[in-house]
Amino acid sequence: MKISIGKIIFLVGIISTVLYASCSNKDSIPATVTFTEHVAPVLYANCTICHRPGGSAHFSLVTYEDARKNAGASAYVVKERIMPPWPADPHYTAFVGQRVLTDREIKILEKWADEGAPEGPKDKLPDLPTYPVGSEIGTPDMRIPVQPYFLKRNSSDKFLLVKVPFELPADTFASLIEFIPGHNNVVHHVNGDMVKYQFDKKKDVFSGERIVDMVADTSALVQAFQKLGLPNDDGSYPPLQKSVVNYLPGVVGQKYPEGIGGYKLPRKGVFLLNDLHYGFTNKDDIIDSSYINIFFSKTPPKRPVQEFQLGTLGVSPVEPDLIIPPDVIKQVHSKFTVPFDISILTINPHMHLLGKSFKAYALKPDGDTIRLISIPRWDFNWQYFYTFKKMVKIPKGSTIVAEGVYDNTRQNLNNPFSPPQLVRDNNGSMKATDEMFQFIITYLPYQPGDENISLETK
Repeated sequence: MKISIGKIIFLVGIISTVLYASCSNKDSIPATVTFTEHVAPVLYANCTICHRPGGSAHFSLVTYEDARKNAGASAYVVKERIMPPWPADPHYTAFVGQRVLTDREIKILEKWADEGAPEGPKDKLPDLPTYPVGSEIGTPDMRIPVQPYFLKRNSSDKFLLVKVPFELPADTFASLIEFIPGHNNVVHHVNGDMVKYQFDKKKDVFSGERIVDMVADTSALVQAFQKLGLPNDDGSYPPLQKSVVNYLPGVVGQKYPEGIGGYKLPRKGVFLLNDLHYGFTNKDDIIDSSYINIFFSKTPPKRPVQEFQLGTLGVSPVEPDLIIPPDVIKQVHSKFTVPFDISILTINPHMHLLGKSFKAYALKPDGDTIRLISIPRWDFNWQYFYTFKKMVKIPKGSTIVAEGVYDNTRQNLNNPFSPPQLVRDNNGSMKATDEMFQFIITYLPYQPGDENISLETK
């Protein structure tokens, strides 16, 4: 049977119309946007993890009244891609847990604000997600308080070395160790290690001071360790396991699939928060009472994760030197060639207030490029540990490249100095007004099939 050209054109037109209508209905904006039917689902999926009572944000978006009062501001910050805070470019690389609103979701919030923020039918309101209490992960098996710290109103940056000792009935294992700040808006970040004692070499892990104010100065570490009582009873030092417990605003502890990662906990040990940073606060005098959650594991980790970093204090230098004159925009980089096949799980770029952009990738021996991360608009306040959806294999002989741009001009609204001053890497100082350039990589020695293992655990 012959079909005329006219019929073919007619059928194609019908099919195109149906497909267009299907896509149009899916992506279209409702004639009337309401909180209960359209806005709450967006907020509950992307925003209330922080914007809720007890969350890390300054205000709540749980109820209709909460959202209505902030409708205009919410529409603006999502349109400008300021919120939800996800600095990494999702088109360059996708990560576990990324919160990036679609264009449709942004338009829904804009239209809702423009039309007076109507509530809608109350019976259409979805259930609020269930959030763990005192944790971002779940119910911990053990909680250890951090020594409370008093902060005066208008206090400046504080950099503390903090000892959190523990003693257990026996050696055991943990799948995850989580730091929870007592005051989310005051604790800026934490980098924590674990001191692992042999049982008979340290009589009392609780002796010594709990907090030493480092004033961002690392030159007196030996004296600080002695004040904290960290050495063994004979004066020697126990093993130190790096990067066990960390915190940054918005970061949720990453639990890897069974058998990957995790830690062996000794009977006697200390979590050494070697850099607990309190940012500037204009609040009333407060006492911060942070704590550490431990999630035990019945089995030892079959594949403990390892870590290295490029740049400041890392395996490769910053080139050119991280010295940024006033009124200058400067680009730097750091490169490292891996000596064996590795599987990357998580990455953490790090810069301070002059940071403008960050990009990292790997160049394989055959010339191909492996995308790692691109942050076109650096934000000092949101520095995530980014976990890939699947492990990324970096073949032996590949060169990992990290590139950063710094803006030491008046146009940089985050510039801590006015007028701009010379800023540099001050011997690895964590002080926000100094600078750093680091690319931290959590990895495993590669095993065949790693690239097919999903890291999106529930």
